[in-house]
Amino acid sequence: MDLTTTYLGLNLKSPLVPSAAAPLSESLDNIKRLEDAGAAAIVLHSIFEEQLHQEEHELHHHLSYGTDSFAEALSYFPEPDTFHLGAQTYLEHIQQAKAMTEIPIIASLNGSTVGGWTEFAQQMQEAGADAIELNIYNIPTDPEQSGADVEAEYVAIAQAVKSAVTIPVAVKLSPFFTNMAYMAKQLDHTGVDGLVLFNRFYQPDIDIDELVVRPNILLSTPQAMRLPMRWIALLFGRINADLAATSGIAHGRDAIKLLMAGAKITQVCSVLLRHGIPYLSTIETEMRHWMEEHEYESVRQMQGSMSQINCPDESAFERVQYMKGIQSYHPDALAMTQ
Repeated sequence: MDLTTTYLGLNLKSPLVPSAAAPLSESLDNIKRLEDAGAAAIVLHSIFEEQLHQEEHELHHHLSYGTDSFAEALSYFPEPDTFHLGAQTYLEHIQQAKAMTEIPIIASLNGSTVGGWTEFAQQMQEAGADAIELNIYNIPTDPEQSGADVEAEYVAIAQAVKSAVTIPVAVKLSPFFTNMAYMAKQLDHTGVDGLVLFNRFYQPDIDIDELVVRPNILLSTPQAMRLPMRWIALLFGRINADLAATSGIAHGRDAIKLLMAGAKITQVCSVLLRHGIPYLSTIETEMRHWMEEHEYESVRQMQGSMSQINCPDESAFERVQYMKGIQSYHPDALAMTQ
């Protein structure tokens, strides 16, 4: 049985790729354990644009210390230990991960503006990264900024990084665009090698006892995979960039659904945080059993087989199915459980 696939021009032994999360990829020991559990590649946790700016600022501060009397105004920047790894340490992490593994290592940049990306992207390539994933995390809050302006920023970031390196570049997107298909097409025109669907935005919570806003990170659930599955199925065959699925993948059947929609790889994170790194091999085993039972000889045989362009009912992923779903729902079933 052939589980091999390609992604960003990389030949992978399977479509199972652990994705960026500090607890999984910050430790070199964990990276080796992920490889031993069957990881086909690893997307490292992100280094943040703010970290790069902070380190540049700290260098300037130390070089110019004492030249003005208001240096204490710089203290609004986060303390160095706010983030897990600094820029130089991150580059060394890439080098060490490459030296101890035989699978591709994909570096991750997280930011929201054009500045500060290109030079560090080049350094990632020099450190040995096989590809770069741009995790663009931008929450527009300016009521004067148009949707077109937001989209233009995404395209500019992708163009800047793509032009700065020769290794493959993927863009990790949020689903919050007026026309996701148009946005995907614009990014595809920049020449990026892949689109990762979807980023999950951090949503804060309010502590009503302490009256403060607190961070509240929630791990994804299987229901989260429906959104990327739908858009991967809609985009498959309509853009040149490879499609990667992320969010909610917990079982072998989940991975198979996303592959059938058209994904080249399935990124897993939350399920490994819940059940541990060895669970990755369980997902692979479940995939093998399903493929054997249903007489599939390879992953490539199923990729895109249930995308919109190959699905017997092309409307299955569109509005008409929403209407059918609403009309088929019967509240009597709910009343019986009360």
